[in-house]
Order: sequence, then structure tokens, then C-alpha cells
Amino acid sequence: MSMIKAVNVSKAFGTREVLRSVSIEVEQKEVICIIGPSGAGKSTFLHCLNRLERIDDGQIYIEDKLLFDCVKGVDKVRIPPAERASSLLEVGMVFQRFNLFPHRNALENVMLAPVHVRKMTQKTAREKAEAILTRVGLADKMADFPEQLSGGQQQRVAIARALAMEPKIMLFDEPTSALDPELVGEVLSVMKNLAEGGMTMLVVTHEMGFAREVANRVVFMHEGVILESGKPDSIFTNPQNERTRQFLQSVL
Repeated sequence: MSMIKAVNVSKAFGTREVLRSVSIEVEQKEVICIIGPSGAGKSTFLHCLNRLERIDDGQIYIEDKLLFDCVKGVDKVRIPPAERASSLLEVGMVFQRFNLFPHRNALENVMLAPVHVRKMTQKTAREKAEAILTRVGLADKMADFPEQLSGGQQQRVAIARALAMEPKIMLFDEPTSALDPELVGEVLSVMKNLAEGGMTMLVVTHEMGFAREVANRVVFMHEGVILESGKPDSIFTNPQNERTRQFLQSVL
């Protein structure tokens, strides 16, 4: 089953076209890494998939269900808001910035959404949060507040927070870009473990080593367009597009 499908998605901010007829399909358990220069539209594309930005044109499907079908900013899909919201809950997202609640400890940050959105009991949410924080290597940090945690630890709490909502798909928007270099590895390790566990993932990243090692497919975006897509070895060793080649030469 296709977990996410975007068909000819376009988005503009004023007169600036950020996405131009972008199409992609993510299969169950697939890991796709989107690479490209700053300003290519990568983050905006993820935000459109998760409804953080409204698309101007195109279709977006989640688990083969058409959620958005837009023409010139007008959505033609008529489904109950609760049904659409339920489908979007299947999509978890981790951002560049951690956005943790500073007045709540790690455990409370992870518990909050399952209790208030998924309507879990406090007991169930606590048990789940404890298990996930242990899974991401933070068993000894549950009572710590964000200011007591390193950037890498905060990002792992943010990943745990997304996982606590039991998503079927995870979107990662440059999750290591705000970290000091020595902290990047601990976050990438958690993401690699998720991939090995079968989580469907769409990852915008500048970490070429991660993309090469973990991705099933690498997508290169430039100026709002997908210029090239293929297996990591093919993209990194023999890119077909000249702009892809230039980009990789500059970052590798």
C-alpha cells in the first residue's frame, strides 16, 4: 500500500513558486531521503504533506485515501473534518527545532499529545512514554527539563513525542541541522533504528552518509522540482542530472 502519494503538488508564496508539480509516492516501510540545496522547496514540501501549509494545486493521498485535491487554492475534496484529521494523525513529524514545552519534563512532553489528542489514559500514556524514551536512549532523562538536556537529547525527546502518537509514517525536516556536529550521530542512530524496525520515513536531510546508508531511495530537489530520483548508489556514484552532480560535488 502507498503510505503517502503526492501528485503534481504546487505551492507559491505570493509570486514566488516554491513547489512546481512535485510528485512522489512512498511505499510502506520505505525510507526516502530528499536532498538538495537550501531553498529547493524540500521543507515546504513536507509541510504541505502534513497540512502545515496549504497547497495551491495537486493531490495528496495518505494510505491511498485522497485528502486534498486542489486547483488554484480551492480544495475539491469534501470529507468530514474529523475524518481528515484522523488520517493526518497517522503522519508524525520531527522539525529542525525541538519545540519542547520548557515547563514540562521529558516524560510529560511525550505524554501530552497522546492524552489530549489520542485520549489515552494517563497510565497508558505514561507507560508508552517511558517505553519510547527508553527506546531512544533516554531512560535516565525522563525527569529532566529541556534546559537540562543537550540538543541531541532534546531532539530525541521530540522524536519520542512524535512516536507516542503511534504514527504509521514519519516525516523528518532536517532533524540534525540545529545540532552541534558531535551530537548529530545520536539522533541519526535513533532514526536508523526506526528504519530498521520498518517505519515508513520521508527525510529531508543534509546528512549524505545517512542518506546513502539508510535510504531505499534518494530524491534530489532543486528550485521546487524533483530533478532526479533513484537508489542511493546510483544517485551518489552516477548521477544523471548535471545539477545533481554539481550539488554532490559541493557537499561530499
